Amino acid sequence: MHVQFYLTLLDTYLPDPDDRTAAFAAVENIPSIREKAEFCFKWMDSVEKLDQLESKADRRRFLLNLICFAACIEGLFFYGAFAYVYWFRGRGLLHGLATGTNWVFRDETMHMSFAFDVVDTVRKEEPELFDEELGQQVTDMLREAVEAELQFAQDLCGDGLPGMNTESMRQYLECVADQRLVRLGFAPVYGSENPFSFMELQGVQELTNFFERRPSAYQVAVEGTVDLDEDF
Repeated sequence: MHVQFYLTLLDTYLPDPDDRTAAFAAVENIPSIREKAEFCFKWMDSVEKLDQLESKADRRRFLLNLICFAACIEGLFFYGAFAYVYWFRGRGLLHGLATGTNWVFRDETMHMSFAFDVVDTVRKEEPELFDEELGQQVTDMLREAVEAELQFAQDLCGDGLPGMNTESMRQYLECVADQRLVRLGFAPVYGSENPFSFMELQGVQELTNFFERRPSAYQVAVEGTVDLDEDF
């Protein structure tokens, strides 16, 4: 559903087929996006070769994969992307993108929270995995994620936007990274504060933004089917 939502918006924002083709090839042509992809390959690809978690090393690899998914992909890269969207929303722009992203934000936050709960369970069942070496690996992982996302921020922000620039994005990403480290039971490393008030507000799940046209809370017991070919 998330993919369908963003594909629909992409068709709207980039009606020219050549522009859409270029957008889909961004990972090949834009170094900052390729850097994020290579980060994922480095920390997550090896788990695909694991059929069983027989050794401590296997379980550590799986655990690092899960932590990368929760803390770096869902918990840092996505939160960086959300910040750009909500910066537009705060200026009354891109209503459809902001409203749809509210649903995505909730879903991805739930994914992250569930993954952290699984990590908590692993910590209870196999506390020996959570040693000093793992703590250093996770810290290094998040430092790399911050730098990869910051390269992307430099491409987007350029010389700076009203209320957002590369330095404020660095501060925000460092703040988020510290939050993820603390949630995982490790010491924070940056000590940065969140510079974006609009991202503090986003933590209030049922908030209906001043610029939104209708609330984006999920409904319960919706009847009927979802037709992905209908207009949004």
